[in-house]
Amino acid sequence: MGFISIYAALAFTPHDPIFFWKSVSLFEGKGIVPRNISDGRGQRKARMYDCVIIGGGPAGLTAATYLGRFLRSTLVIDAGDGRASSIPATHNLMGFPDGISGDDLLSRMRRHALRYGAKLSDGLANGIVQTRTGFLVTTGVEAVNTRTILLAQGVRNHRPRMALETHDRGLVQGLIRYCPICDGYEVRGKRVAVLGCSDHGAAESVFVRHYSDTVTLLAQDGSQLSEAEEADLARGGIAVERAPVRDLSIDGKDLIAQLTDGRSLRFDTLYVALGTSPRSELAHMAGAKLDQAGCIVVDEHQQTTVSGLFAAGDMVEGLDQIAVAAGQAAKAATAIHNLLPG
Repeated sequence: MGFISIYAALAFTPHDPIFFWKSVSLFEGKGIVPRNISDGRGQRKARMYDCVIIGGGPAGLTAATYLGRFLRSTLVIDAGDGRASSIPATHNLMGFPDGISGDDLLSRMRRHALRYGAKLSDGLANGIVQTRTGFLVTTGVEAVNTRTILLAQGVRNHRPRMALETHDRGLVQGLIRYCPICDGYEVRGKRVAVLGCSDHGAAESVFVRHYSDTVTLLAQDGSQLSEAEEADLARGGIAVERAPVRDLSIDGKDLIAQLTDGRSLRFDTLYVALGTSPRSELAHMAGAKLDQAGCIVVDEHQQTTVSGLFAAGDMVEGLDQIAVAAGQAAKAATAIHNLLPG
């Protein structure tokens, strides 16, 4: 029986001490080693982290730096699959007028967090259990005791149907993009396609039209546009291709879209507007409220509906930007510091 089904099967509340001891026993039975967990009888004096941050992107590392400067013990658990690492270059992050790659930015942020005492750990957090003194976070190989948690796992992009190697090469070349707010400036005057014939794709096409006179909306499967959306696109001079895309490929400096009607279209760049999915499984497991899109609901201090559990970054409803994620993380870290004793 997996951890989630065990959690659901036990007839105890997360705060019940019986639930806690049974959970620890089950973890040990699975070969998961609790890290510094007290047995509640004073026989093992446990060190407990002030905060465990799940996710090592811009939000998580910003919070880790703040908490370190607040003299709080902090562990960052990072699965290494965040979106920031795939950014070829961002130019709208202040202090880097010539741009900076996602990998370079994250490397600098890790060094910054480490300088102020944060501990960074590679791994996939797969469970959260509330205890009498905070939370237990499991990673499949160990369990970590913590007073508070900050979730900063971001979202998953819904990628187009194409070979992964071709997709990644397109990202590096700027032929495939995901964020017109981030890099619409770089496509000004170019032949731009937007993939996603839906309300989201229509809105993104209108946004991109500000930068280019040549914008085409493509469908991955079929058109889901309303009459009002089609009228808005027509007024904006945006072409709509109703034949779905059969294949996407790269030819030199061009992105090629092969349509099911046999036509082949060439573009300088393609924006993928197929949406995202928040990585909110752990929040749901812990009982935190999610909105209809699966984003984590937080208050003005980034705290979820579960006391001591916070969230920041793209997995919270708002503008998906590094600067916004960092601002939310600063708020969350300050709130966590003020919540903790001492």
